Amino acid sequence: MKRFNSFGAFAAHLERLALAGPEVVHFIADRAAEDIEKNAKGMLGEYQSAVGQFPAWEELAESTQAERARLGYSENDPGFRSGEAQASIGRHVEHGHAVVGSSDQNLVWFDLGTSKQPPRPVFGPAAIHATPRIMAMAAWTTFAWVSGRGWRRGRLTSGG
Repeated sequence: MKRFNSFGAFAAHLERLALAGPEVVHFIADRAAEDIEKNAKGMLGEYQSAVGQFPAWEELAESTQAERARLGYSENDPGFRSGEAQASIGRHVEHGHAVVGSSDQNLVWFDLGTSKQPPRPVFGPAAIHATPRIMAMAAWTTFAWVSGRGWRRGRLTSGG
C-alpha cells in the first residue's frame, strides 16, 4: 500500500485519482462490455441452458431445420447461419456507460422472440455468465487505481 510522508502528498495523490477517475471508469466499462460481447458471440450456434430469469433455448422446429438445410446451412445451430449475426454484435462505451447489442433486427427477434418463435436470449445470459470475471476485474482495477499502481493492466481471464 502506498505511504505518504505528509498531508500534502496525500492530497496530491487524491488529486491524481480524481483526474484519472473518468478514464478508469471508462476502462472498466469497456472491459466489461468486451467480455459480454465475446460471450454473446460465442453463444450463437449452441443451445443454451436456462440462467437467471432467462429460459433455456428450445429446439429449432423441424420446419426451421428443413428450411436451413434447403438454404445450405447446418440444420441445428440456432442463431448461426453465415456469421452475420455474430458480426453484428458490438459494444459502445461513453461516459462510463456501456451498451452491448446488435444492429441485426433478426438477432433482436431471436433474443426476444416473436409470435412464431420462442425467445432464445443472448445478451442477458451473456452478461450473467460474465459477471464473476467482470467483478474481479473491476475490483482489481479499482484497487490498483486507488493504491497508485498500474491499473491499466487489468485483464479478463477465462477463469471464473
